[in-house]
Amino acid sequence: MRLAEALQLRSDLQKRIYQLQERLNQNATVQEGEKPAEDPVALLHELDGCIAQLEELMERINRTNSQTVTAEGTLTALLAKRDCLKIKVEAYREFLRQASGLSRRATRSEIKILSTISVQDYQKQVDQMSAQLRQVDGAIQAANWTTELL
Repeated sequence: MRLAEALQLRSDLQKRIYQLQERLNQNATVQEGEKPAEDPVALLHELDGCIAQLEELMERINRTNSQTVTAEGTLTALLAKRDCLKIKVEAYREFLRQASGLSRRATRSEIKILSTISVQDYQKQVDQMSAQLRQVDGAIQAANWTTELL
């Protein structure tokens, strides 16, 4: 199985676990004299099985990520770099959105609101970081489709 396929399976398992949790919650209580729509014990067993599968799959994915080396470094290092770049780009974009939102004055006596930075200069930095993020993400995706799961 390729790493990319394992990642898709992990996502499917996580969705299935969430759905099972919802179904369990819906069948946790019933009115006296009534039966639940689904057997909570059977749902718990199914949940336990899915969680066990997920744990094994996550271990294999993590092992594969740490042992797979690309031209840019291990997949683990690339994932950390991508995640941190995402955080940085999002923080900069939000800051620039706030810095760009200058208020209009109706009269000269109203308080003038100014940006604390050059939005244009920082927007160029965000564009460069976004390009780097796309490059790192592309390297991760390429490795995911060429790497066998350990």
